[in-house]
Amino acid sequence: MTNDIPVRMVFAGRRWRVTDTPTRLRHSIWSAPTEQQHAGLYGWRFQGADDDGQSLVFDVFRGEGGWHVHRSYE
Repeated sequence: MTNDIPVRMVFAGRRWRVTDTPTRLRHSIWSAPTEQQHAGLYGWRFQGADDDGQSLVFDVFRGEGGWHVHRSYE
């Protein structure tokens, strides 16, 4: 995170660089347990590229224990 916005991450054993402008996601889109939604669950959607040039779109959320990938899309 830089200035509270995602810039890079590790997923599936690979490093990913954020390659677009991340979109903040609010709790209404998550299929998370109710107690997490009331705790202010939020996340981000962004495109990331690995060192081999593969690009995916990620939905990530902050939960207990840190950030988690909810979904990835080709």
